[in-house]
Amino acid sequence: MLRRQLLNFGAFTLGGLPVSLLHAQGAAQKKLVVVLLRGAVDGLSVVAPYGEREYAASRPQIALPPPGGEDGLLKLDSLFGLHPSLAPLKRHWDGGQLAFVHASGSPDPTRSHFDAQDYVESGTPGRKSTPDGWMNRLLTALPGEPSPTRAISQGSTPPRIFSGAASVASLGLGPGALQRRAIDDPQLQAGLARLYAHDAPLNQTLRDTTEGRGEMARSMAAPEGRSMDPSADAGAPSARSFAADARRLGTLIRKDPHTQLAFTAVGGWDTHVSQGAARGQLANRLAALGEGLDALTLGLGDTYKDTVIVVLSEFGRTLRQNGNGGTDHGRGNVMWLLGGPVAGGQVLGEWPGLDAAALADGRDLAVRTDFRQVLAPVLQRHLGLTESALATVFPQGPQTWRYADRLLRA
Repeated sequence: MLRRQLLNFGAFTLGGLPVSLLHAQGAAQKKLVVVLLRGAVDGLSVVAPYGEREYAASRPQIALPPPGGEDGLLKLDSLFGLHPSLAPLKRHWDGGQLAFVHASGSPDPTRSHFDAQDYVESGTPGRKSTPDGWMNRLLTALPGEPSPTRAISQGSTPPRIFSGAASVASLGLGPGALQRRAIDDPQLQAGLARLYAHDAPLNQTLRDTTEGRGEMARSMAAPEGRSMDPSADAGAPSARSFAADARRLGTLIRKDPHTQLAFTAVGGWDTHVSQGAARGQLANRLAALGEGLDALTLGLGDTYKDTVIVVLSEFGRTLRQNGNGGTDHGRGNVMWLLGGPVAGGQVLGEWPGLDAAALADGRDLAVRTDFRQVLAPVLQRHLGLTESALATVFPQGPQTWRYADRLLRA
């Protein structure tokens, strides 16, 4: 049973669950963090097109008031406003470190959460046979030297986006994520080493596991003038759990110079019923998300200047509210880019408008920018991928890569 688990998953996570641990290529200064909002967040509420007449007309109960009014949007420009619950992120916009790409998403028209998430994580929309995730392919394509903690997945299960041949370290959730586990016991390690002495793949996996866990533990134990007291998370409401986990992830990235890639996911965005506007269900979740993303930047500390954070979701939601005061599965959405290298303070993307003729299937914001067209310049200009390497990360990708000269600072 143990042998089969090790073969299938490679090692043990910091949270105590099986997962593979990286033995790829090493330390680098430029970093990428991907945050997937599972459940299809309503991008028309995140960055609301208040300047479009059809926006308020289509959402009589859930449209956000324009900037300047009670519970109004935070003005970004003459067309778009940021949801007021995301106020913690406004300083990043004002500081030129937050940008958005609207009317973006997957070119595949599916409205299935399962399929759409699979396509976003595999990087091959419309093709279910892809065996690995695009961040795993990215890991093998990056230049640099090996390190057991070059890539970190935060969560309780291995995500599709990191599935593949390259191994990935895993960080659990909650205050117990950094606690010692059985695998950290030197006697158990020695016993397993003897057990798998004649099985080269398992023996290598075991070494990667123990080395990676040791490296992360040493990084987090380094003094920084502030105690990371696990009890600070005790009893925290679920809406705040992401903030604690995000800061922990950011701190680990900052304190381990080998970590270059990281992934985490946040659920709960399928707001079919009682979505709310400036207050209510969606507003509460966005407030937790905004707090968490800001906490991630604080955890990153001085490495924030070299980090790009990408936030995306599998698809958007309908323009018109439904009969239950919510929104249904849609198409176009908004991507977020946050970090020191980001040319922020702008909403990019080819905006199609919200009039009936412009809507996809007569009901949804159209997708005018393939999500890979946003990711590609980040991988090339920020992480240094060559054209040939990019083609392995996004095979059969779009014919052109857009915004290469506008997303990131020169």
